[in-house]
Amino acid sequence: MQYPEPIAKLIDSYLKLPGIGEKTATRLAFFTIDMQEDDVADFAQSLVAAKKDLHYCSICGNITESDPCIICADRQRDQTKVIVVEQPKDVMSLERMREYHGLYHVLHGVLSPMEGKGPEDINITGLVKRLQKNTDLKEVIIATNATPEGEATAMYISRLIKPAQIKVTRLAHGLAVGSDIEYADEMTLFKAIEGRQEI
Repeated sequence: MQYPEPIAKLIDSYLKLPGIGEKTATRLAFFTIDMQEDDVADFAQSLVAAKKDLHYCSICGNITESDPCIICADRQRDQTKVIVVEQPKDVMSLERMREYHGLYHVLHGVLSPMEGKGPEDINITGLVKRLQKNTDLKEVIIATNATPEGEATAMYISRLIKPAQIKVTRLAHGLAVGSDIEYADEMTLFKAIEGRQEI
């Protein structure tokens, strides 16, 4: 039995979202149909507004309503440090910590030869231009994910920046707080030993 066309289109729309399979898309479509009409209108309006009103900061590449974003516009932030992240959601995660008061740079991806993504496909050129303009910058902290692509991107950026005499660091990797050694994989243990600190 086929669904009526409006439901089928709604299911297809939900299927375009990452991590949503056929069953979840169907469940969400029927949930949407059961919602109050005002709630559906608000939901649709939120989708349109997010697409229309948000854009990327011309300085750091973070998602924002204003240009430059509030982080880049804040002169109280530490202008000597920049954390390089893969996606805007990574900025939000680091900001929730409330301990880092420097700047950010969003790459919008990582180097991935398998997917045909090279340096020109992510925001590396913007980072280089930024480093040339900002003479106060003393440290670039690379916070790409601990994946092969993230590691390759970190190494590429490090080699690119080192000649400019700017300190390049990488976020520590290893055992998570509260985890047991017996359940950690070999790479996690290797990174934990490699990144050990004196106490």
